[in-house]
Amino acid sequence: MSTSTLTATGAVTANPDAAAWAAWHAEREEALRPPHGWLSLVAYHWLPAEPAALPGVPGLWWADADGAHHRASEGRAVRTATGDDVTTVVVTEGGSSVAGTFLPDGRDPAADADRGATGETREVAVEVVRRTGRYAVRLRDPLAPARLAFDGVPTFAHDPAWVLDADVRWYDAPRPVVVGAARPGLVHHALAVGEVDLVVERDGGRRAATLVLTGAPGGGAALLFSDEADDVAPWRVLTVDADVAPGTTGRVRLDLNRAINLPYAFSDHGTCPAPVEGNHVPFAVTAGERAPR
Repeated sequence: MSTSTLTATGAVTANPDAAAWAAWHAEREEALRPPHGWLSLVAYHWLPAEPAALPGVPGLWWADADGAHHRASEGRAVRTATGDDVTTVVVTEGGSSVAGTFLPDGRDPAADADRGATGETREVAVEVVRRTGRYAVRLRDPLAPARLAFDGVPTFAHDPAWVLDADVRWYDAPRPVVVGAARPGLVHHALAVGEVDLVVERDGGRRAATLVLTGAPGGGAALLFSDEADDVAPWRVLTVDADVAPGTTGRVRLDLNRAINLPYAFSDHGTCPAPVEGNHVPFAVTAGERAPR
């Protein structure tokens, strides 16, 4: 990855923006590598109303109005912090919590992981999630094929032309909006906080789109969008580094080189929110991360 540019005189000069982007993306990739990170997802199971076994998960599981519950079965159980016979986990809508861990049958706890990380855990984490009013468990396995094979996220080359100063209009108050999700049948409740005008000069012409920003007052904003580029995930997200000032207008910097994939792009078990309806860029945004698979 080049972080230098060639001047008209032939001298090579450092490109600090590209260098900063390369360092940022290296940190981004490192954040994906933890044993129970987003690359470790291997299963997603909805919880039944009555105690039942789940494929590949020790014990019995069920959910009701009081939360998600786990009980040992025939001596097999998920190892929890309390060690109680019955463990109850309560999470809010859209939230998650790790209920405990277990070592799959036949897996040697002392062996090194396939990638040679000595001392790294080989236990599977059981994550309880609540989505669209229902409880489920999601398994995070440090030996997941996606994690063992991970060698980075493909990207477009850094291009300063995709760093845009855009007009923004913050709403007087957040507007609740329901959006879809990566997993069919789910919805997310988001807050629309403003609109931003995306204007670029590409291929000899001017292209524009007005998109909705989501977030919360004082808590920053995010731009979830789809576009016409090839070899990208169905939608990506860009964190907008700006203060949300209700009822005002102004300018924000959009560095689309930092548009990233959401967790669903790496796994079939993500439940990530979709963009607000209409947040489609009618041209190719050839910046940021490409599809990882």
